[in-house]
Amino acid sequence: MAKRDYYDVLGVAKGADAAAIKKAYRQKAKELHPDRNSDNPNAEAQFKEANEAYEVLKDENKKAAYDRYGHAAFENGMGGGGGPRGGQGDFGSAFSDVFDDLFGDFMGGGRGGGGRRSTAQRGNDLRYNLRINLEDAFAGMQKTITVPTAVGCGACNGTGAEGGSEPQTCPTCSGMGKVRAQQGFFTVERTCPTCSGMGQIIKDPCNTCHGQGRVEKEKSLSVNIPAGVETGTRIRLAGEGEAGMRGGPTGDLYIFIEVQDHALFERESTNLYCRVPVSIATAALGGEIEVPTIDGGRSRVKVPEGSQSGRQMRLRGKGMPALRGGNTGDMFIELAVETPVKLTSRQREILKEFDQLSEENNPQGSSFFDSVKSFWDSMKG
Repeated sequence: MAKRDYYDVLGVAKGADAAAIKKAYRQKAKELHPDRNSDNPNAEAQFKEANEAYEVLKDENKKAAYDRYGHAAFENGMGGGGGPRGGQGDFGSAFSDVFDDLFGDFMGGGRGGGGRRSTAQRGNDLRYNLRINLEDAFAGMQKTITVPTAVGCGACNGTGAEGGSEPQTCPTCSGMGKVRAQQGFFTVERTCPTCSGMGQIIKDPCNTCHGQGRVEKEKSLSVNIPAGVETGTRIRLAGEGEAGMRGGPTGDLYIFIEVQDHALFERESTNLYCRVPVSIATAALGGEIEVPTIDGGRSRVKVPEGSQSGRQMRLRGKGMPALRGGNTGDMFIELAVETPVKLTSRQREILKEFDQLSEENNPQGSSFFDSVKSFWDSMKG
């Protein structure tokens, strides 16, 4: 099959200048790259054809020979400079000319287009888990914490170099932090093994930080814990994280709050719940009980006559404050009618007598057993 005209392959007019040829090739390479055309079985052959055309037309001498003799210019050694080997062209040379333009966004820049890699790297963010009790969550507090972290080295001012010397450009990657290697049809980019991707090397590292620009140290911080925090609340302290590498910006510190369980109160959002035991006599006759509140105070609550276990009473405004302002929650008192234990003989006599006299005073029991009788009767039917 006869070869197509190289100008037709790239879609440019004869006599097009180098800029137009390169632009056309870039467009073709994008359209025909096999990785982007897995469903097109002809893509690889068309891609190679475009590379072969560009390999000839990008070179002034080869282009002049091709304009004069056509494809015959590269047959039997004609045209000088040895045209496309085996009719395929120097794929690596042609493709690498526009590699950066095509994939620079994905590979981190390219020759002549990305600039040198900065050695400064932002420090890591740190996490600190802080446990507080419910009383502190109610009132808010100032808490001093000690955080192990990395801080900028004072001996070298964070540069990592001894005596004020400057880092030098890495000779392996020329400051890019990455190196490229040709593997068949493709150019592979890897982190530079000499500078570990930093782009620079330190000939005379600081004796204190060994070239890192930072040292391990504990620091104390005063943290404001606002009233109303709950488990999972996150507090951010900007710039209090790990120091950056070689003068890079400092990371942030995130404090995660965990509010411990309380012996008396259970929390649900801004509301508090307190389960209070009451005697049978108080529940039956009614009366008053004294209950604690989260602020350390006391409140008297009236127990209605005939109260049952599980009955709740509300104390408005005695709960937790909302974290970001607004109303304060409520406190709910839940009654737990307590059955007495270890009865004396006299108490047993009184309770037996009371039980005989109170058959009509147990509405829930009467209702339940009436329902049980109806159930059994229906089963017999």
